[in-house]
Amino acid sequence: MTRPPDNLLTRPTRAEVAKKSYLALVHHPVYDKHGLVVATSITNLDIHDIARSSRTYGLAGYFIVHPVTAQRELAGRILQHWNGPGQEQNEFRSSALTTVRVVASLDQAMDQIAGEQGHPPLIAATTARKQEKAIATKRLLKDPELAERPLLLLFGTGWGLAKEVLERTDRLLQPICGPSDYNHLSVRSAAGIILDRLFGEPEHDSGEQTP
Repeated sequence: MTRPPDNLLTRPTRAEVAKKSYLALVHHPVYDKHGLVVATSITNLDIHDIARSSRTYGLAGYFIVHPVTAQRELAGRILQHWNGPGQEQNEFRSSALTTVRVVASLDQAMDQIAGEQGHPPLIAATTARKQEKAIATKRLLKDPELAERPLLLLFGTGWGLAKEVLERTDRLLQPICGPSDYNHLSVRSAAGIILDRLFGEPEHDSGEQTP
C-alpha cells in the first residue's frame, strides 16, 4: 500500500483553516476612481453583511481597518447597539457582529492575529484587476504554510487596495470574473463569493436529471 505524502497527511481541512482565518476590510490606503490613494467611509451594510458571511463560514474574526478616529467610533457605536438593545431585536445579527473588530491599521490586525494564533498570518489579498502572480482559491487552500500559520484575507473598499498594501501580501487571489465585461461587484458580494470558494461545502449531485 502506497503511503500518502507527508504534506497530505498534515494538510488541515477547510473547517480547520476557517477557524484560524480572518478577514480584513481595508478603508485606507485604497484607490478612488481617478487612481488617487484615499480613505473611504465605513458603511453600515459592509459591517453587517460581511460579518454575517464571516460567521457563516466559521472565521475567527473580521477586522474593519480605518485610520480615522471618528470613523472607528461610528463603527463602535453600531457594534455597541447590537451588543446591547439590538440583541433583543435580532439575535442572529447580533451573533454575527461578535466577530467584528475595529482597528486603526493593518499592522494592528496582524499583531492581534499573531497574539491569538502564535504565528504571523499568511496574507492573501483580493483584487478585481488581473495580476500575473494571482492564484486560484483551491491553490491557496493547499498552501503548506496554512498547516501552522493563520490566514488573513484582505478586501479593499473604493477601487481596490493600493499598491503598497498588495506589495506586503504573501499571495494574490485571482479576480472574480463573470461571462460579461462588467466587473464591479460590491465588496460585500465579493467577500461572500471568495469565502464560499474557500470554505463552502462542495455541492453533491442528487442524481436527479433535468428534463
